[in-house]
Amino acid sequence: MAIFKVGTTNEQNRVQWIENTLLKIPAGSSILDAGAGECQFKKFCSHLKYTSQDFSQYDGTGSEGLQTQTWDVSSIDIVSDITAIPVPDASFDAVMCTEVLEHVPDPVAALKELVRVVKPGGYLLITAPFASLTHFAPYHFASGLSRYFYEHHLPALGVEITQLDLNGNFYEYVAQEVSRIKRVAKEYNQTKISLLDKIWIHGVLYVLQRLSKKQNQSSALLCFGIHVFARKN
Repeated sequence: MAIFKVGTTNEQNRVQWIENTLLKIPAGSSILDAGAGECQFKKFCSHLKYTSQDFSQYDGTGSEGLQTQTWDVSSIDIVSDITAIPVPDASFDAVMCTEVLEHVPDPVAALKELVRVVKPGGYLLITAPFASLTHFAPYHFASGLSRYFYEHHLPALGVEITQLDLNGNFYEYVAQEVSRIKRVAKEYNQTKISLLDKIWIHGVLYVLQRLSKKQNQSSALLCFGIHVFARKN
């Protein structure tokens, strides 16, 4: 059967966006990677003065949802709650927070803290899912956040959004989940899908790929996630 690309570019698109956007921050600037985890984006910060922060309680071994099994936070510089980072106001030229807000019980409080620690004129780079499956449980408090979360809260905190991008669209997201059916059936139903099931999935992915390639505005309905680049006034 054909291998479809539809629904497979979520992480690829996000990583590329983060790499490209980090280059917009002037060389020599200080940056805080809030909720840095394993610091996977430190490699894109070679032109910046990088500091990592994380609460460092997740170890990769949960019993529900999608888990990593291993998780190394030994390189974290600041171990703290993201809503109470022990640094003075305006400590950093930029703050990066990627795929974290859905893991925070109070994302608005986290957003306020990120704004507090960035200097006036400084940058905020934020990504989070619009919708997601349970992952990193039990530290998973929201399936995602819409663009309206940022458009409501950031201006109220004195932050101007300069770029807001929607990753993927309705068809891409549905295809991502359709492609998980085999794995979910095995892990949650102890069921091996049949040849007829595979043919049905193949057909659905074909339709989704065709529709995704057409010019459409379906990302307003559903997408993988929201990417935000902003500056503090």
